[in-house]
Amino acid sequence: MPVVTLHKNGQIYRDEVQPKTNLVVRAGIRQFPYPHLQYECGMGKCAKCACKVLRGAEHLPPPNWKEKKQLGPRLEEGYRLACQLWLEHDIELQQEPLTAATAAVAPRGVHSAPPPSA
Repeated sequence: MPVVTLHKNGQIYRDEVQPKTNLVVRAGIRQFPYPHLQYECGMGKCAKCACKVLRGAEHLPPPNWKEKKQLGPRLEEGYRLACQLWLEHDIELQQEPLTAATAAVAPRGVHSAPPPSA
């Protein structure tokens, strides 16, 4: 079973998932990586689930048109949309909170509002 490692806010979260798993779908039903993964629409329209792939990118399919539209030059930096990925191999991701600076260069549809406080 694939092992997912998520780096966020200086913390590392790790768990096994079933093959052909989508992390945004899992988070939506309150399974790992919930509550750590930031996401919103689940359809590739908002880019809130954008993550930098640290390891395992070689096992992912090429970016689809939604990722190309939403991420643009960030694709070259290793970013992908978690909502568009169905995992079959181990992967290590990093997700940082969306900041005003990130929002300034993010494609339209991405909001700069900070994540809700816990």
